[in-house]
Amino acid sequence: MREMARARRRGDRAALRQLRKQQRCLPSGDPDDPGYRRLRYCRYADDQILGFTGPKAEAEQIKARLTQFLRDELRLELSADKTLITHARTGAARFLGYDITVQHADRKATRGKRSINGGIALQVPTAVIKAKTSPYLKGGKPAHRSQLVNESDHTIVNTFGAEYRGLVNYYLLAGDVYKLSRVRWVMETALLKTLACKHASTVSKMAARYKAKIDTPDGTRTCFEARVERDGRKPLVARFGGQPPKKKRNAVLVDRKPVPGIVRHKELINRLLTGRCESCDHQGEVQVHQVRKIADLTKPGRPQPPWMETMAKRRRKPSSYAPPATTPSMDDTPPRQPRSNHWRARCSETGTAGSGGGRPEKDQHAGTSPDGLPR
Repeated sequence: MREMARARRRGDRAALRQLRKQQRCLPSGDPDDPGYRRLRYCRYADDQILGFTGPKAEAEQIKARLTQFLRDELRLELSADKTLITHARTGAARFLGYDITVQHADRKATRGKRSINGGIALQVPTAVIKAKTSPYLKGGKPAHRSQLVNESDHTIVNTFGAEYRGLVNYYLLAGDVYKLSRVRWVMETALLKTLACKHASTVSKMAARYKAKIDTPDGTRTCFEARVERDGRKPLVARFGGQPPKKKRNAVLVDRKPVPGIVRHKELINRLLTGRCESCDHQGEVQVHQVRKIADLTKPGRPQPPWMETMAKRRRKPSSYAPPATTPSMDDTPPRQPRSNHWRARCSETGTAGSGGGRPEKDQHAGTSPDGLPR
């Protein structure tokens, strides 16, 4: 300090600059203090991490004591593969998906002082970036997602956007969250290729079609947007991007309360409750015809009543039709006993509901009505 003061008084800037470089290479405290110890503990659910300042031999003793306590008191065993002792400056400890290290840089100065030496840093693991990009790659290049091609444009953009936002929001505390730009490029290209595959178009045309600009706290950002207009209500908007991978020291992950699921009836029950004939739109009591196999409806040499033709076209086994006025069944054949795992009910003009056992023939069709549904 005295040499720096003398150089400052002499006006020797070169010497002052050299002395400042030497000062930054010297530790501010005694790094070899034999009596200095610090131990910090953090736990989340069944994951825990201990930060210890001291020799490695004492860290191994702490690990042995913890192992013995958990075995004797709680009847638990520590995983040898996951319980590691890592040097925080030369390595990284994995905790809750983050890599935790200790920073050291003599050249990084704020207001003339070293600002990051000894500070804890959160980083995005390289393995996470590789794992998050692999589902969107094929042969090392971004590819379309075939399972989303038949979905709407809003669903496709919303699916990609939700996956990207969830990843970025989780790693906003990391100092190198900007590394997720690689994930964004891969997902963005896969999104455009999926839309191009759906519309039989090109990536550039899809990018020009869905590109939009939005205002964010960080300024105007470019994203991809799909809108669904609705009469008298706000449009449904799905976005991908628009959120820069930029570190936020006060980031808070908000867990939204899940929306309670809606219990829906089976499709067959909904079709029965409508009380409408699927052939002539007759309102009232209907019968449901159930066949064993769709292939039985297309056998040559057998009559095809209207309900069989409609069932074959729709490729659905159960079909609802209005009951006949004078005949007990639609194909003018007396009903036979259905299989025990089929249910049937006759209309009010032909008899009461019932069921029976026995194995039917392959060409047998059972008539049913909504009155035979179990309550």
